[in-house]
Amino acid sequence: MALRAYMASMDSRHPERTLELLEPDFRFLIALPGKEVTGTSKEDFAAYIAGRDAVDRAHEILRYGQDGDLETVYGVVTQGGRYTGSFLSAAVISPGGLLARYQSFFTTSFELVDWAGQATSERSRT
Repeated sequence: MALRAYMASMDSRHPERTLELLEPDFRFLIALPGKEVTGTSKEDFAAYIAGRDAVDRAHEILRYGQDGDLETVYGVVTQGGRYTGSFLSAAVISPGGLLARYQSFFTTSFELVDWAGQATSERSRT
C-alpha cells in the first residue's frame, strides 16, 4: 500500500525521501486546524516538507482500504508518544505505484475510531 510507505517516510528522519514516492505533477490538499496547504507539483510538496517542524511525530494507521487506484487510511498522530489528533487521508495511485493525488484531513477535536494506545479521557488535546 503506497499510503503506508508515504506515512512511514514522512515520519522518518529523512522526510525529503518521500518525494521519491510522488509523481512529478503530484497534487495535494492537507487540511489542518485553521489552515489548508495545497500544491500542484512535487516541488510544492518539497516546500511543504521543508517548512514542517522537526518533531518526534508518528502516524499510526488504525484502518485502511483500497479500491482500484484509490487508497484510504484513518489513524492518529502522536508526538513524543502523546496523542495530538486524528487524520483521514486518501490518495490516487498512478499505474507506476506512485502517489498522483493526496488529500488529508487532520483534527484535534474528533476521533472516528478510538485509539487503543490510551483512554480518550487521558489524552492531551493540544
